[in-house]
Amino acid sequence: MRDKPVILVTRKLPGLVEDRLKRDYQPLLNLDDRLYRPDELISMAARADAILACHTEQFTAEIIAGLPGNVRAIANFSVGYDHVDIEAAKAKGLIVTNTPDVLSDATAEIAILLMLGAARRASEGERMVRASAWKSWSPTFMVGRQVTGKRFGIIGMGRVGQVAAKRARGFDMQVHYYNRKRLSADLECGAIYHETVNDLLPNCDVLSVHCPATPETTGLLNDERIALLPGGAIVVNTGRGAVVDDEALIKALKSGQVYAAGLDVFNGEPENIHSGYLKLDNVFLLPHLGSATQETREGMGFRALDNLDAIFAGKNAKDRIA
Repeated sequence: MRDKPVILVTRKLPGLVEDRLKRDYQPLLNLDDRLYRPDELISMAARADAILACHTEQFTAEIIAGLPGNVRAIANFSVGYDHVDIEAAKAKGLIVTNTPDVLSDATAEIAILLMLGAARRASEGERMVRASAWKSWSPTFMVGRQVTGKRFGIIGMGRVGQVAAKRARGFDMQVHYYNRKRLSADLECGAIYHETVNDLLPNCDVLSVHCPATPETTGLLNDERIALLPGGAIVVNTGRGAVVDDEALIKALKSGQVYAAGLDVFNGEPENIHSGYLKLDNVFLLPHLGSATQETREGMGFRALDNLDAIFAGKNAKDRIA
């Protein structure tokens, strides 16, 4: 009988997280940090009691059906879990967990970075300096938009959305939001609630997307809804790429209906991002850096391990979603 459970770890994790894995489990580590093919995942899982996975792996119904019966759980190193077919996991009796809370501050920081980068034409200016193309200054040179005192609209007032709202208030912004359920007054902190997304949008000088990708939110920001934004609004997305209709947003960026966008997540990321974004100066692009701080990535790993510890101790995992 094995002394410690075997954990299939799908990506390379921070050193302290891997150290804890080695101490408490028998980890199958991904030392080369390569993306495993679906058949490799299924084959390697033959030795595992659980899988510590990232959002880069797609656990479709087919892949979940192919997992051997010895796998008890998928502990996600992410707060989002749209890469896992939850109904298929439930049907197979798999426990699925995620890592909420620990990445809220880091992701909200990226949302503010995207807002400022888009508003003040940061990527355009940075490219200009690197190319030695900055030749002079004038009162009309590289003029952007000021966000101080403007309206900051949020779709998805969960943990990240609430922190982003707090940071936006530091710029004296008036916070508006849509959420599936209205927050209590102590969590709203004066933010103005709107019962529908359509009601929210006309009140957004900056729109920040913080909702997960679900069948209900996929393509949510489409032509019709973008038209409801004030002319020249700024769109920020740190939620999921699927929430945005790329063709609609690119068209609005070209027409000026949307002044600029700051995007950290994309449909088809990382290799199949819509090429239209790459051709526009008024888009500030980041490669899914929302949680990319040392403190946060370690915190996510420890949270995933806390969930595994509970599962193998016969207790309820704190962050169980299936």
